[in-house]
Amino acid sequence: MRFEGTVKTWHDDRGFGFIKPSQGGQDVFAHINSFPNGSGRPAQNLKVSFALEMSVDGKKRAKNIQLIQPACHRAQTAGKSAAPWCKASMIALAGFALTYVAVTLAWDATLYFALGYLGMSLVCAVAYWMDKTAAQNGQWRIPETTLLTLGLFGGWPGAIVAQQTLRHKTSKVSFRVAFWMTVVLNVAAFIAFTTPLLRAI
Repeated sequence: MRFEGTVKTWHDDRGFGFIKPSQGGQDVFAHINSFPNGSGRPAQNLKVSFALEMSVDGKKRAKNIQLIQPACHRAQTAGKSAAPWCKASMIALAGFALTYVAVTLAWDATLYFALGYLGMSLVCAVAYWMDKTAAQNGQWRIPETTLLTLGLFGGWPGAIVAQQTLRHKTSKVSFRVAFWMTVVLNVAAFIAFTTPLLRAI
């Protein structure tokens, strides 16, 4: 037996959400793996049909989910749900680029810093991509402390790019606060280590 409903909430970074049945009743858990391949990313307010199954903990969950919303309408909805680049991210990247240039001109920062930031940014971006993929497939996630540590040690520019392009880790408030704290600490450490006073000690 199949039912119809609407995607009420969707956590794209974790790969699951809840469907509100049209006939009423409790919201039904839905995992990304229950959606058809090639249908694109699920989005809030997407109309679907689904069958029910019981999970191991005895709760209802949707399976064999099918889209009943027109493809063109869904594409518009998905486009609207895309996370735009926030001002804080753009300001952070542009501000750090200007800071790096100023520090280089004033205190002759070595090229190793630039190479270090580039390398750590690539590592951090890959880690975000792996965590995003794991969330979508219901696999073991990369701990948030690992992502934050990579950012703290110079990978935060790559983390920002990954967050915005992958729409990953952009909505959890506690993580966002911790992430921006690591950015501030890293930039402060960079300025401190490149000042003549500290280098002379």
